[in-house]
Amino acid sequence: MDLSFLVLQSLSGFASASSLFVIASGLTLVFGVTRIVNFAHGSFYMLGAYLAVTIVPRLLDFAYSPWTFFLGVLLAALLVGLIGVAVEMLLLRRIYRVPELFQLLATFGVVLIVEDVVLKVWGPVDIAGPRAPSLRHGVEILGQRFPAYELVLIGVGPLVLALLWLVMHRTRFGVLIRAATQDREMVGALGVNQARLFTLTLFLGASLAGLGGALQIPRIPANSHMDLSIITDAFVVTVVGGMGSVPGAFLAALLIGQLQAFGILILPKVTLVLVFALMAVVLVVKPWGLLGRPDSGSGRVVLPEGILTLRRFRPPETALALLAAVLLLAVPLLGDPYTTKVATEILIFALAAFSLQFLIGVGGLVSFGHAAYFGLGAYAAGLLVTGPLKAPMELALVAAPLVAGAGAALFGFFIVRLSGIYLAMLTLAFAQIVYAIGFQWVEVTGGDNGVVGVWPSAWASGRTVYFYLVAALTLTGIVLLRRIIYAPFGYTLRAARDSATRAGAIGLDVRTHRWLGFTLAGAAAGLAGGLYAFQKGSIDPTLAAIPLSIDFLVMVLVGGIQTVMGPLVGAAFFHTLKDVVMPLTEFWRLLLGLAIIATVLVFPRGLAGAADALRGRARTPATAAASA
Repeated sequence: MDLSFLVLQSLSGFASASSLFVIASGLTLVFGVTRIVNFAHGSFYMLGAYLAVTIVPRLLDFAYSPWTFFLGVLLAALLVGLIGVAVEMLLLRRIYRVPELFQLLATFGVVLIVEDVVLKVWGPVDIAGPRAPSLRHGVEILGQRFPAYELVLIGVGPLVLALLWLVMHRTRFGVLIRAATQDREMVGALGVNQARLFTLTLFLGASLAGLGGALQIPRIPANSHMDLSIITDAFVVTVVGGMGSVPGAFLAALLIGQLQAFGILILPKVTLVLVFALMAVVLVVKPWGLLGRPDSGSGRVVLPEGILTLRRFRPPETALALLAAVLLLAVPLLGDPYTTKVATEILIFALAAFSLQFLIGVGGLVSFGHAAYFGLGAYAAGLLVTGPLKAPMELALVAAPLVAGAGAALFGFFIVRLSGIYLAMLTLAFAQIVYAIGFQWVEVTGGDNGVVGVWPSAWASGRTVYFYLVAALTLTGIVLLRRIIYAPFGYTLRAARDSATRAGAIGLDVRTHRWLGFTLAGAAAGLAGGLYAFQKGSIDPTLAAIPLSIDFLVMVLVGGIQTVMGPLVGAAFFHTLKDVVMPLTEFWRLLLGLAIIATVLVFPRGLAGAADALRGRARTPATAAASA
């Protein structure tokens, strides 16, 4: 490789880094002030691109000049900022005091709603934007041609950084942002109008996301998948730089831009892995990011109120649980084959969701990437059956939890050393590494095409027989996990969750117990993944992707993380809702997103938690009357 090629490749990396910084800086500001892990930030980026491809061509019809082009880009960004204000006032303002998990869930509901709104307004076809006037040519650098627009993008990042520095250090609004990033409660105690501060911050953050999307229209067409494709990279930049640190985000964007630019040349098969490996290494070595501070978001992730009320079943509840189990086992006898298929999937997802509830509710370890272990189990089972070994289903189902548990043990060794949002983000980084390996190791995993032909053994090939096999394994796994919750090991995990310092002071090895709990939860999820591989008949990288991890979180939170059996209710409700709603309308994401947001606002304790609260209220008057 000659010098000119290296220079141009580096410039390309700088252009990508500049664009990524513009987007991630908004996410950094929003998290620094509000402490919300805003999953909808990618939706603002996508809206910026769609609004730009709508506005810019019309402005160019009036005056064809680069100034008109960039005016349209700024207008699109400002409109996205106003949309961000609307989201903040209608939704986020109501959930600032709720646990971070519910905030993440609510913003994921916004993602689903925006995606369907985009499909309704602009349609499913990609829309190419206009090229920037007077910037359509190439500039000769060391004898090679480099796009002029890319050079402009390189300058946009430092310009945004400089403007943000001026805002942060020369305006009262900026000073308040910096103060809230360090200590939000103290800012409120000093009499600052936090509602106004949060609204203005959301406007600025959403505008930056919209600006990042609008600037991309000469490079990539606007499409309905832009949100999820960018949000992971934005999270990586934000976390690597230090959540709440704008200069840190700029430095992280530069590192990641160059890593992507040269990684594709040196290690083309692991390009996606490199980015998330960098995030994992930084968090392990420097838990608060390159320029982050412990007090800028490293506090523990607040768990839902009432989680301490995990308790054993009362006799009536035991009877109801047994009745539900009997009715579930009667599904193949009473329902049609499709109902049996849906019930089988509900059982599988119930085990995966229960393992996540064990991790979060009992261990206090919030995972944003639990699908990694579900995917590892699925790949272990599928590749054993279809690979050179041609192993039977029975051996594959034994290997699935072992491989997933080994992966969870490896990742968990590093994860349990962290706390709070950084722990959650490290789980996301490792999950994306698993996804990237499945996506890029085509020779083994089949890449995005996956692997087909993952079928059960002959004796279990019937839908009814396989249902009962799944029921036996998943219910056994759930019962064992539930027994562990009330065993000394489970009480130790709960003690470490409530106060790691006090648990350590009385002689408990907190880190080891958390590591073992993480491994156990991963193994249970791996068993669910192996069962799902045989149910589906194929495996692909989506089984370890972020959307499935979010689905598991939705199941846990909708069911109620405060109750032991809430995840089972959540898995049944969520999977049934998707199965019922999806066939009814092409805009099922909109309805599902509204249902998720309504659950967060109306049932913050989940469905099972709400039912438990109602029973408690009903018993209180009766107890009072009896005592009288």
